Amino acid sequence: MSRKVVRSSKFRHVFGQALKADQCYDDIRISQMTWDSNFCSVNPKFVAMIVDASGGGAFMVLPLSKTGRIDMSYPTVCGHTGPVLDIEFCPHNDNIIASGSEDCSVMIWEIPDGGLTTSLTEPVVKLEGHSKRVGLLSWHPTAHNVLMSAGCDNVLILWNVARGEAVLRMDTVHPDLIYSASWNSDGSRILTACKDKTLRVLDPRKGTVLHEREKPHEGSRPIRAVFVSDGKILSTGFSRMSERQVALWDPKNFGEALTLQELDTSSGVLLPFFDPDTGIVYLCGKGDSSIRYFEVTDEAPYVHYLSMYSSKESQKGMGYMPKRGLEVNKCEIARFYKLHERKCEPIVMTVPRKSDLFQEDLYPDTVGPEPSAEADEWFEGKDAPPKLISLKDGFVATTKAKEFKVHKSLLKTTAASSVPQQDGGEVQSLKKEVKDLKAAIEELTKRVGELESKH
Repeated sequence: MSRKVVRSSKFRHVFGQALKADQCYDDIRISQMTWDSNFCSVNPKFVAMIVDASGGGAFMVLPLSKTGRIDMSYPTVCGHTGPVLDIEFCPHNDNIIASGSEDCSVMIWEIPDGGLTTSLTEPVVKLEGHSKRVGLLSWHPTAHNVLMSAGCDNVLILWNVARGEAVLRMDTVHPDLIYSASWNSDGSRILTACKDKTLRVLDPRKGTVLHEREKPHEGSRPIRAVFVSDGKILSTGFSRMSERQVALWDPKNFGEALTLQELDTSSGVLLPFFDPDTGIVYLCGKGDSSIRYFEVTDEAPYVHYLSMYSSKESQKGMGYMPKRGLEVNKCEIARFYKLHERKCEPIVMTVPRKSDLFQEDLYPDTVGPEPSAEADEWFEGKDAPPKLISLKDGFVATTKAKEFKVHKSLLKTTAASSVPQQDGGEVQSLKKEVKDLKAAIEELTKRVGELESKH
């Protein structure tokens, strides 16, 4: 009998590398909050980071190309009255970002194409419905303008952003703080991990629990969980001896874990990022200086350790680039944006290949930016798989027109059907601007008159 000693996988030699100093974003005061969110969100246009702000909460949005030292006076998005706890870019429109804050509100912002030139204080839509701070946000993966938020009031709300209203409130499902909430690939299920040490799979439109598993990890520290391929669930947590664990579950048979592995005894919560195209899950520990990655397959032990990227400095947060933002011709399969105390450093994961031709086995068709359903259709029961695109000729060229269309319709629906007082607010600000301009012209006319009389 011949036994294979090492499992063969094309991802065994995935190689992580931090970019050089001139390609980092420097001199940014990253938020000191002790909240366990990613603190960072990226897409093919922008990178956004939660920053320290005096009196209220702010985050910074930079065009990807704006590397190097960032000036102290660089404009921020600063409309919240309390610290920002979570931010996430909309997967269907790269200029739209949502933020959740200690001030109990969720705000939706539109970032202009070249980045901000002045600080942004007025959101496109303000969503109010939580009674305590909002710590988790997640956009629906396939339906346009559907956003999920979870607050410290143990309530999960699904919003129709285009109408600015809460369509569904789940306020009886979770008896305690919600640690993590994520969608499956077509957004027909939500997976939550709660402080009562229970994983729950929910039907998002009925607000009912389909499957639940108590104590997936024995320890009392936070649990994180994400859906991986074939509807399975990967969770990270702690053992009773405070050792960090990673486990894989089949919700149809939640009694026993498919696999449960102990990793180490560090105290940072492990944030999982799953890539459905390659089947790789990346675990980034808050406060760690490493990123571990595993391949999830159908054969035991299901979660196979691949390797680890290590560096000297610990990470305060982590952004994960969608597949369409990667450099395909360099065999890049993932890119992280690692937050230090004072900077953001991109880390590139590549599979070394000799050829610089397009590698079809590394890049199957991936999720594109176009939604498969509108918010109203989805709330009425339509499920649609994500629309896939090929990365063969790079991403940008093919979807320019679509993006622009989506962009306009988002703003059109927002203006037409969002809260009326907001339009009032816009009118007020325009009136104020006109008044200021008139005053400035008067002042200048007076000065010109004075100077002329002198001469």
